[in-house]
Amino acid sequence: MKIDRKLALALLGSAALFAAQSAVAQTTLTMSSWVGPQHHLTSTVLQGWATDVEKATGGRVKFQMLPKHPSAPPGTFDAVRDGLMDLSYVTASYTPARHILPLMPELPGAGDTAEINSVAFSRIHWKYFDKIGEYKGVKLLGVFTHGPGQMFTKKAINNIGDLQGVKIRTGGGIAEAVAKALGTSAFVKPAPESYELLSSGVADGVFFPLESIVSFKLETVIKQATLFPGGMYSSAFGFFMNEDKWNKLPKQDQDAILKLSGEHIARFAGKSWDNADRLGLEAMKKASVNIVNANPALVKEVQARSAPIIDDWVKKANAKGVDGAKVLAEFRVELKNVAAGK
Repeated sequence: MKIDRKLALALLGSAALFAAQSAVAQTTLTMSSWVGPQHHLTSTVLQGWATDVEKATGGRVKFQMLPKHPSAPPGTFDAVRDGLMDLSYVTASYTPARHILPLMPELPGAGDTAEINSVAFSRIHWKYFDKIGEYKGVKLLGVFTHGPGQMFTKKAINNIGDLQGVKIRTGGGIAEAVAKALGTSAFVKPAPESYELLSSGVADGVFFPLESIVSFKLETVIKQATLFPGGMYSSAFGFFMNEDKWNKLPKQDQDAILKLSGEHIARFAGKSWDNADRLGLEAMKKASVNIVNANPALVKEVQARSAPIIDDWVKKANAKGVDGAKVLAEFRVELKNVAAGK
């Protein structure tokens, strides 16, 4: 069978054009995590979300995990903004001068679970905080928090006197402020350094969510977990992409990503953290760590000493042009709504 030469050339040209368009349409973005590959933030949240995006875009958007995080953890925002990697996350506590409003869900008295806290925070963020522009320079895709922050120490803590001068590692932000208000000798170090800090005696204890016991293998270097209702604090995270890379994505791919962003990320990450918290509790029980609920007198003392921290956040929010007291009250209503399944 003979094929017309012009038709053959036209078909070849169309095939070449299609191949070129397909090559252009496929984008590979780099992503990075400053905690280990086994941490659920890396394996479940970051990698899981990336896999969902690849499916939603029909494989047009793919992700490559960098073997090593290209910056110190507190430098993650700048690293994504400057293009050292395209996608990552970081806690607002590491950049408190830049991210003031996201410290709201870190305040004492937040949600009883990471999912509740994250979803309520997400609703408030997109309604009030996003327009203020504290994440200007990157494409913010979502916000979430870890589970209730608790106290883990190498000795028993029964009252406020037991905490005086105790060296506590925190991630900064509200956790550091609470620790100092309780009379501890608090200091800030990245989470992955916690095992070494405890085992070497540099730290006497840490403030963390329950999951961190497994993530950083702390069950062998702590003796007691003191649990507070709702936690003494939380940590808020921003999940973001390099803005230039975002702007270059076709609109259909941006739309697909946005459907997996916002409250979706908050709920997805929150559920992951709650699952990890349960594993942390099990690991402590298996390691015979003394797990106690803080006695009512200590809980009351923590609340009283934390009150000025809440007032300080309200003042700083007001200075940013946000009605801090009103928004905080609305956040607490949202916590109840999310807990009730609304």
